[in-house]
Amino acid sequence: MNRLDAIRDHAIGLFRIVIGLLFACHGVKTIFGLLGAHAPAAVGQWPGWWAALIKLVGGTLVFLGIGTRGAALIGSGSMAFAYFTVHAPNSLWPIQNGGEQAALFSWTLLVLAFTGPGRFSFGGALSARRAGRAEEGPRAPVRG
Repeated sequence: MNRLDAIRDHAIGLFRIVIGLLFACHGVKTIFGLLGAHAPAAVGQWPGWWAALIKLVGGTLVFLGIGTRGAALIGSGSMAFAYFTVHAPNSLWPIQNGGEQAALFSWTLLVLAFTGPGRFSFGGALSARRAGRAEEGPRAPVRG
């Protein structure tokens, strides 16, 4: 086994944390008008506000490692939609049409949808805790 293979899950976990945090920050920027935004998006405005909501919720879930695969798949799809509706009509290449960010988020989130959360995920910790309880068997009711 290669030494890098031994820490693969750790690297994926750190990758997930960084991508989730960056994705969520874009949602915070658009929804709340923070982190350098000129103003918040109007609530319910299509597609900007809804895309920002996907970024905020999906990014937070990916960051925490809760429902990572589903959240990453939805986030990836929303970024692919943004790329093909906003950027691609202007030019073929992301470097020319300003769509690098949408393309990178789409592909990195798609990778996470396939690899899963890796280490350091709350979802994994919750699953392990549930598995431990299942091994203990049912608990007797406490009578007072």
